Amino acid sequence: MAMNKKHFLQRIILCLLGLLFLVPLYAQTGNYCYTERTDLRRYDNGKYTGLRSREVRSFITKKNSSAKETFYDGNFYVWQETRRNRQSVQGKINEAIPASFILTSEGQMQMLEDKGFPSFRSFPALAAGEKSWTAEAVRVVDPKEKGVFTHIPFLALYTFVKEEKYKGQDCLLLKADWATRYGGDNIDVEGDPDLVRAEGSHKATMYINKKTGAALVVRDEVDETYFYKDGSSVAFKGSISLFTDYAPAVDHKAVIKEAKKTNVQIPIEQTDSGLRLTISNLNFVPDSAELLPGQEEVLKNIASVLLQAKSSSFLVAGHTADTNEPISEMQLSKERAFAVAKMLAQYGIPEEKFICKGYGATRPLADNSTKEGMAKNRRVEITILE
Repeated sequence: MAMNKKHFLQRIILCLLGLLFLVPLYAQTGNYCYTERTDLRRYDNGKYTGLRSREVRSFITKKNSSAKETFYDGNFYVWQETRRNRQSVQGKINEAIPASFILTSEGQMQMLEDKGFPSFRSFPALAAGEKSWTAEAVRVVDPKEKGVFTHIPFLALYTFVKEEKYKGQDCLLLKADWATRYGGDNIDVEGDPDLVRAEGSHKATMYINKKTGAALVVRDEVDETYFYKDGSSVAFKGSISLFTDYAPAVDHKAVIKEAKKTNVQIPIEQTDSGLRLTISNLNFVPDSAELLPGQEEVLKNIASVLLQAKSSSFLVAGHTADTNEPISEMQLSKERAFAVAKMLAQYGIPEEKFICKGYGATRPLADNSTKEGMAKNRRVEITILE
């Protein structure tokens, strides 16, 4: 991560003063990928009930920054949900879970749009020049998978172990320990009202890039139990792993060249998240996500363009015109995004490469008071994430 002269001098001064220079997991320049991989044995009321195995992936886009804070926008998706008898309960095309947050210069994460992800906030934190230190963080949990997220603060004790290489990078090997403590006065009023108490322990090992302070991998060993008003309990034992990575490089020239070869007009523009293709000439059955006959050729051409970035993932976003029915518009835009992704997958792009999102009529390109404007607003945008 590049560091300007001002920030470099600030860091040196902090080290000389013996103060903490906290750098959270999200300390990156530009965009990055973040993964949470969970492998936990689940016990309901003390009885083993299966393996809770899932992987939450995300693409985080840096929007803007100042000396005091940086604004990020992300799309999370559950790539693999809870498995029972080792069978996944989810299809391959993923729905985007939005998240946006501010990362302060003090290393704290402030959520702006919170749908439960990321699960760890302001963790881990690095203290320059220290052998051991503590830092506050927050973990978001939903033990019974009710879709109700509870925020549990914790205080982690970090210990520097040694310097070591990880995947060819100079890293700091750290350990962190903390206890799960929830209940009494420590209750999330917006969390699960049936959750009354939680206790347990965490022991994490992590590799921090020595130059940038970014956490490359964290492995957390978990042993904790949640208690509910009805007397039931849910316990987990196992590991949670966190990774940061970068999206593969995209050959912009190859993508644009292929787009020019197709028989359809495909506007392409550079965005913060990557190259975006706008498809405004798709025809659906009115008020439906069903594609009309003859659309296969259009999407076959789109697929040929996307295959120029076949190692990438693709955000498929549906948009509708404004008909003064925001709820149905949002649902329709989402369904159309999924319909497009499903057909594109028939032309050689793996389904798991697609993340779908609906915006309804919230992002118009033209005036909805005219038929021409409404037609322009009905579109599907595909972003090659990078």
